[in-house]
Amino acid sequence: MFAKSSIPVYLFLALMISVSIIFRASQNTAQPAPAPYNVFSKIEAVDIPSSGSFAGEPIPLSSFDVKERLDRELLVNTYWHSNTLQLFKLASRYFPVIEAILKENGVPEDFKYMALAESGLRNAVSGSNAVGFWQIIESSGKELGLEVNNMVDERYHIDLSTAAACKYLKNAHKEFGSWTLAAASYNMGKTRLRKILREQKVNSYYDLFMNDETSRYVFRIIALKEIISNSRKYGFFLDRNDLYEPIPCTTINVEQEIDDLAAFALENGTNYKTLKLLNPWLRQPYFKLKRGKTYELKLPS
Repeated sequence: MFAKSSIPVYLFLALMISVSIIFRASQNTAQPAPAPYNVFSKIEAVDIPSSGSFAGEPIPLSSFDVKERLDRELLVNTYWHSNTLQLFKLASRYFPVIEAILKENGVPEDFKYMALAESGLRNAVSGSNAVGFWQIIESSGKELGLEVNNMVDERYHIDLSTAAACKYLKNAHKEFGSWTLAAASYNMGKTRLRKILREQKVNSYYDLFMNDETSRYVFRIIALKEIISNSRKYGFFLDRNDLYEPIPCTTINVEQEIDDLAAFALENGTNYKTLKLLNPWLRQPYFKLKRGKTYELKLPS
C-alpha cells in the first residue's frame, strides 16, 4: 500500500502521529487575553483655548496664524508625555522659589514658565554654552551682575540667576513696552528684535515674521502655562505624592576658604554629592572666596 521508501514504515507513522499531537496541542494552548483598552491610545486633537493671556497681555487667538502656532506647541507638549510629566514634577519643587523672586522684583508670575521652557528646570548646558535654569551665556551673566569664573558660576544659582533674569526682563519691558516682546528678546536678543520691529513696522510679537525658534518661543511658554494650569484637560493626572517636594534646607554664610568641600560636607552632616546638588554654582572640589564677598551655602535641614 505504501510507496517504497528508505524510511521504515513504522518510523514514518510515528513521525506523523507526533506532528499531529504537537499541532493539536498548539491549537488548544490558551491564548493571552487581549490587553485592556488604554484611553491614552486614543489620539485626539487638543482643545485650543478661545482666549488667553501672557503676563497680563491678551493673546490674539482670532488670528489663524496665532491659533495654529499655539496649537502646535500644545500638541508637542501634550503628547511628549515623559518630558511633560517631568516638568510637572520639577515645577512643584522649584516654582515656589521662582515665584517669590519674580514677585519681589515686580516681574509677572507667568515668567516662571519661561524657565520651564528654557531648561526644563534642570541645570542644562546648551550648544552655545548658555547654562542654568535661565540659560544665561557668560557675557550676559556678567553684565547682569553674576559672578562667573572657574571657581564660582552663579548662573547655576537658582536665586541669583532668577534675579538676574528679572533684571533683564524689566529692562527689556521698559524698552519695548511689552512683556511679550521682552520674552521674545530674551530668546533672540534686543538688537535683533529692534531691527525686525523697525523693518516690519509693527509693535507686537504676534505680528512679527521671525526665525522659527523665536516664532515658537513665546508660544511654547504659553502652551506650558496652559497645560500645567489645566493638567487634567490635557490628560495629565498626578497626585500630590507624584510630585517632587521642595528640599528642606538651611543656609549658612561662608566667609572663609574651604580647602576640601567633601570634608566640609561630612563635618556638616551631609556628603559631597548632596552639597553639590544643593549648590551647583560651586565649580571646584574646594572653595576660595572673592575678596570682600560673603557667600551663602545651602545644607540639608
